[in-house]
Amino acid sequence: GIKWMSSLEAKFEDAKDKKPTAEKLERLRREKINRFRNQHRINVQGTDLPDPIATFDQLQKEYKVHPKIMENIQAAGFQVPTPIQMQAIPVMLHGRELLASAPTGSGKTLAFCIPLLTHLKQPRNKGFRALIISPTRELASQTHRELEKLAEGTGFRIHMIHKAAEAAKKFGPKSSKKF
Repeated sequence: GIKWMSSLEAKFEDAKDKKPTAEKLERLRREKINRFRNQHRINVQGTDLPDPIATFDQLQKEYKVHPKIMENIQAAGFQVPTPIQMQAIPVMLHGRELLASAPTGSGKTLAFCIPLLTHLKQPRNKGFRALIISPTRELASQTHRELEKLAEGTGFRIHMIHKAAEAAKKFGPKSSKKF
């Protein structure tokens, strides 16, 4: 038989029959992520970028960040990641290169220290495994303090070297060749 209906009923009928396609679901997901980035004023460039995180809990669930590091984040009083942390941490945990710009006090140090410790996985007695170069002694001291707090209880040893002569005394005269 013939089914008679108005154009409005036909549109409603069509919408009811169609299931969301994978393309449509992906487009909706992208739109949601773009709204999140715009809301937090996160500007990104590049292709195939990982999604930003909204909470620190996602780090343990999605990226298997060490539970002790997660505990140290909470103990330091960090409840919600800042915009730079929301996007930079996932990018670095995916092993991607990153050039980031954010104001002083926005959480850049934590944004690169969490992925650094996560990539190192666990302490090893193999000398220096990561190096952070800072333009000033004050920034180096701040980074050192933050990294020590973050790595507390994990077994990682954090050192700050600001004079070659002191480094030679502390790590041995052949340390420059060894490391």
